[in-house]
Amino acid sequence: MIDRIIHDNNLLGIIVRNSFHQEGIAFFTEDNFSQQLGYMNRPEGYVISPHRHNLVAREVVQTQEVLFVKSGKVRVDFYDEEQNYLESRILLGGDVILLASGGHGFEMMEASEIIEVKQGPYVGEIDKVRFDHVKKQNVIIK
Repeated sequence: MIDRIIHDNNLLGIIVRNSFHQEGIAFFTEDNFSQQLGYMNRPEGYVISPHRHNLVAREVVQTQEVLFVKSGKVRVDFYDEEQNYLESRILLGGDVILLASGGHGFEMMEASEIIEVKQGPYVGEIDKVRFDHVKKQNVIIK
């Protein structure tokens, strides 16, 4: 199952649920995304030819990140570019999320292990703007 979180025609995130299954290969992101998210399901004996990636200059103007929820239960809160809370989703062990745009915050609903992948190099606090999280009574889980 794939969840696409969209606000005002702007893709905020893509969630690939642990239950997602499909034969072959699928990419969930547009070609112009600076972070590409794909899925492969290949049979035993399938071979991916050895390869390397060429040095290609790319300009990254927005950090996108991918989180792999290894274990636990995590609430992810989505915000628009003006820091207005929009909605929340629950992630479980095995789920993967690409955070494409807007703002986001998290609450661990259980002890959780998360692996994060994003572009670098990290430039410290100038890399992000922090703001107040949604109050519990205002959380909308979809």
